[in-house]
Amino acid sequence: MNSSCLSQQDLHRKPIALVGMMGVGKTSIGKRLAQKLHLPFVDADHEIVEAAGLSIPEIFEKFGEAHFRDGERRVISRLFDGKRKIIATGGGAFINDETRALMLERAVVIWLDADIDTLVDRTARKGDRPLLANGDPREILTKLAAVRSPIYAQAHIHIKSQASPHETTLDKILKALS
Repeated sequence: MNSSCLSQQDLHRKPIALVGMMGVGKTSIGKRLAQKLHLPFVDADHEIVEAAGLSIPEIFEKFGEAHFRDGERRVISRLFDGKRKIIATGGGAFINDETRALMLERAVVIWLDADIDTLVDRTARKGDRPLLANGDPREILTKLAAVRSPIYAQAHIHIKSQASPHETTLDKILKALS
């Protein structure tokens, strides 16, 4: 845990942004965390889809990943409106330098981390992952994790999520925030 740069006041005042690989459970855990803390929940990917009027795979296909990341940064910036909430971000959001700096400054950033087997299992349940569309998901996720994990490690709090029920991960987050 890298929460030394966070005060108790920050932990209870700032929005909470969940980061990590696709399939780690940012949305499902985020919704449960919001309920427990009596805070609003926002899924950044859903907000991007609403703003663009296109699905994420459509945005990737029509405009490319760079265009998507730019829109993602703008949407996440807009979500930091001074109100405390739980924000689930897309797997690549925190990788962008500008987005990461914004999140580290304006939110309590929690890295949800899981092993590759768990990620492969969870991402196989949804067919809307553009980065997994062209190749072996295990190989792609392994390469992405190798690149992204050192960047995710800059988050204020690191929570290891296993293939156990989300309640276990939720309990770890609540303990880290208390």
